[in-house]
Amino acid sequence: MAQTQKRKKPGSTLLTVIIAFLANFLVAAAKSVAAVVSGSASMAAEAAHSWADTGNQVFLFLAERRSARPRDAAHPMGYGREAYVWSMFAAFGLFTAGAVVSIMHGIQEIISPEPAADFTVAYVVLGVAFVFEGISFVQAFRQTRKAARELERHTLEQVLISSDPTLRAVFAEDSAALIGLVVAFLGVFLHQVTGSPLPDAVGSIVVGVLLAVVAVVLIDRNRRFLVGQGVTPDIERSMAQRLLEHREISRLTYLHLEFVGPRRLYLVAAVDLEGDHPEHEVARTLRRIERDLEDHATVEEAVLTLATLDEATLRF
Repeated sequence: MAQTQKRKKPGSTLLTVIIAFLANFLVAAAKSVAAVVSGSASMAAEAAHSWADTGNQVFLFLAERRSARPRDAAHPMGYGREAYVWSMFAAFGLFTAGAVVSIMHGIQEIISPEPAADFTVAYVVLGVAFVFEGISFVQAFRQTRKAARELERHTLEQVLISSDPTLRAVFAEDSAALIGLVVAFLGVFLHQVTGSPLPDAVGSIVVGVLLAVVAVVLIDRNRRFLVGQGVTPDIERSMAQRLLEHREISRLTYLHLEFVGPRRLYLVAAVDLEGDHPEHEVARTLRRIERDLEDHATVEEAVLTLATLDEATLRF
């Protein structure tokens, strides 16, 4: 079996990460200035959120680049799972630098409130931030929707079960960012209207809780893929159909599919071949089918073995 194969380029997922990084960096800088000028707790929480997201994009960039390396003797299944490791780091960063800081700042503001000053600056920055975050979210949404259509899934379903951790992270973080901006706006507005810093401080805590929930979900999804996430029934049916499309294969009795990276599968199957051929011809046929399967965009490696007559045929 071939030990090397052409690797797919990171493509639009990498572009999505770069757009998210630029948007978050500009927004984080603007929010930091607005937080200092206005003294808003919600704005300070949003600044911490955006700086956490900016740092996370670096981890996601590493996830895309390192996981795209071709397999070698030391890593016969490739480096695909590195995507889940670096995405896990990004999720932890979102939890610690985003959620914890925002919640702590909100609690501190409740205990020792500070008067707010220029609300206009806060409103302007929130509006600009919404535009930049919206641009990043639209890019992530378009790519996710495209992948969902190819697999005949709903967009949100694709976000939750996709094997692409970087796209999921960008989509989730941008969604949380847009919701957080609305919460921050309400906190600043109520602070201005009532004159009380309490709504602003509560807004900071709400943003922190939102980030914590997103981070926990992302951590859990990456954990599942690191320990061996099984494929969904639609993918299993698709790969079984691809196997049975070979005219040499009469039936399928065993199929194991496991993600070894974003959109990369390790395939093991037991098949019954048509006819009764000599051993060397059977071996040649199996190797040829394996190579054909590995030409598929999602199959990292395929291993086929012969089924016995008493083994039941798989039904899908």
